[in-house]
Amino acid sequence: MANTGTGPGPITPDGSSVEFYSVLKPGGEPEIVAQVTPPGGSVLELGSGVGRVTHPLIERGFQVVAVDESPEMLARVRDAETVLARVEELRLDRRFDTVMMASQLVNTVDDAVRHALLGTCARHVKPGGAVLIQWMPAEAHDRWHVGMGRVDGDVTITMAAVEEVSPGVHHATMRYRYGEDKLWTQSFSSKRLTDDDLAADLAAVGLRLERFLTEDRTWLVAAPFTS
Repeated sequence: MANTGTGPGPITPDGSSVEFYSVLKPGGEPEIVAQVTPPGGSVLELGSGVGRVTHPLIERGFQVVAVDESPEMLARVRDAETVLARVEELRLDRRFDTVMMASQLVNTVDDAVRHALLGTCARHVKPGGAVLIQWMPAEAHDRWHVGMGRVDGDVTITMAAVEEVSPGVHHATMRYRYGEDKLWTQSFSSKRLTDDDLAADLAAVGLRLERFLTEDRTWLVAAPFTS
């Protein structure tokens, strides 16, 4: 099933609302990046969106290159170098202290795309550098249910529908509400990955899983085998 989105304003190819992501606040991502990146270091942010995380990273003194496939998203990024490209096709002649890939992109149901995404991470990280990946661990995937979500100020995020469409593959619809009158939906598919699955996919592109950075195991750091 293709990713789709509804609601006011531009909707990107993966179903994301530019306006909705513009009102979301950064979470703990800047602190996570700071754990593994030297002060003033270089960060390649894959799938940056509107700069929700980019901007606080810049404020912390990091040198950020923001990559996204949506020109509408990148138009809202300030004070960072931007690259309009699909993450899995990116080939810059540069390497970075940290490569960051958020938004559970790695849980794509397309194995070839997953390998291409991880290949992008591997070829852009410096020897001795860090690859930061946000994923959906298997145990978290297994807890998905209609009605789960969170409230953050004026933003309410709710899982409106979820279905296991094939073994280990779920199709879900998230409902996003901002204030009293703005409502968006985003429908997407996600593949359940075990730790061993992820470790094997990382190894296939020359990366090793080093450790999990958060208690819920949704953020991990990987490193090149040669480091």
